[in-house]
Amino acid sequence: MKKIIYIIVLCCLLTNCNHVEKQQFLGSTQGSYYSIIYFDEQNRDFSSEFDSIFKEIENTLSLWDENSIIRRVNRNDITVVLNKIFIDNFNYAMKAAELSDGYFDPTVGPLVQAWGFHFKEGMEMTPEIVDSLKQLVDYRKIKIENNKVIKENPDMTLDFNAVAQGYTTDMIGDFLLSKNVNNFLVDVGGEILARGRKPNGELWKVGIEKPAENKDSERIVQEIVELENRSIVTSGNYRKYVERGGKRYSHSLNPKTGYPAENRLLSATIICDNTAWADCLASICMVVGLEKAREIIELSDDAIDAYFIYVDENNEVKELGVRN
Repeated sequence: MKKIIYIIVLCCLLTNCNHVEKQQFLGSTQGSYYSIIYFDEQNRDFSSEFDSIFKEIENTLSLWDENSIIRRVNRNDITVVLNKIFIDNFNYAMKAAELSDGYFDPTVGPLVQAWGFHFKEGMEMTPEIVDSLKQLVDYRKIKIENNKVIKENPDMTLDFNAVAQGYTTDMIGDFLLSKNVNNFLVDVGGEILARGRKPNGELWKVGIEKPAENKDSERIVQEIVELENRSIVTSGNYRKYVERGGKRYSHSLNPKTGYPAENRLLSATIICDNTAWADCLASICMVVGLEKAREIIELSDDAIDAYFIYVDENNEVKELGVRN
């Protein structure tokens, strides 16, 4: 379930402080962008290592690359060997599916493609087509056993797009920590991990985008959040959508109905200790809506802050902060 995340990193252009130079790397990956900023007393250049991590993720999880592990799993290649990246993403997705009672489902791919939210143009959806594709969506009918993916229906497929960018962010962060780099800001497609502080002692600042009227609207910051040793992910329905018959359909698909979710929630921002999990939670919130999302956050065993932007009964835009 591909999301469009709209978090704007602020104050990226920092001056040299205490003779520790800022290292910054920008580029594209997984159909989006990345920005990696860190401060290292040895001023080391890890660009080749970052490229290797991105390549390993792509080789494992890309739905574009027909030779990736996930594509080979989806076409039932019996010779495919699962790696740690695949298994980790599978486990995050299953944890999210169980927490949400199936409102998050990594087998939703056939519906995502049919609606046109992947790289292929969607088809004209009818109740009959939706009902047919729903037969391929049920996380309870797929598992990993003896390092193999076992499906009750061989036509079922997996899609980790609602986890992969957050997982990639964490993987870059883990690499930097392994090199004793403790002050950094990693942003992969809007999934952000902040560790430590800037050399001048300031916290990292991240902006949450104000919901826009359409995908081409100017980006405006709604709220600024200060972070230290936390991850932040925002999912919104106001830029990634399709239009059918004059009606706008959100990219957040409800696996239970087979249709894009319809609720009052415009965006959900999750702040917690793990970017991959924040990625999952933000996706869940956009599907289940404000009331259920609030309940999930409040009952969570993890330390989570959530910031919701929604439309109330009077069609006015409101904000709600929730902390468990």
